[in-house]
Amino acid sequence: MNKTPKATLRRYPVYLKALTKIKEEGKEKIMSSELASYVGIKSTTIRRDFSLIGSLGKQGYGYNVDELIRIFSHELGVNYDEKIILVGAGNLGRALLNYNKWQNVVGEIVCAFDVDPEGCRDKASVPVYDIRDIEEKLPVGCRIALLCISENDVQETVDLLARVGIKGIVDFTHVHYNVPEGMIIRNTDVVSTIQELVFETNSENR
Repeated sequence: MNKTPKATLRRYPVYLKALTKIKEEGKEKIMSSELASYVGIKSTTIRRDFSLIGSLGKQGYGYNVDELIRIFSHELGVNYDEKIILVGAGNLGRALLNYNKWQNVVGEIVCAFDVDPEGCRDKASVPVYDIRDIEEKLPVGCRIALLCISENDVQETVDLLARVGIKGIVDFTHVHYNVPEGMIIRNTDVVSTIQELVFETNSENR
């Protein structure tokens, strides 16, 4: 996988998501030209990307959808049954709970934790527990957390997540904090993304 070009790797999740949808539609085989219409990528690029993995299909026959899903899931290290937790069930947290487009692609959010679980439960689509009970309530095998808390006590919360075995955090807090070696952080900063987009669009008009 390390030898695969980065541009190709970025297309793998796109292929996997499209293939999952194709399977849900009841299709068992797909031609590269058909897949191209789903993902907006040229069929020649698709065939080249697939060839880097191996001989996945036959000319005139197409690709087996189940086999492609299995292969791309393996390449990406995706587990459909990945148990994800949400930490912070406020407005943003509840919005993420209601966002279901990752179903059948990266697992699902199975529960949430908050400092005020009683105030969140009536609007949440999953069980909401007190953050102080996370060691007891954390699902077995859970490795990933979505962090949506306020600026207060972020470091303390991250330390707690590390202690209970969380290995990866998708961070919506925009607060600097320290993490132990081996923990992976992915920051989601809408403001920075907008700033970058404004800069790029203004640069094109100069």
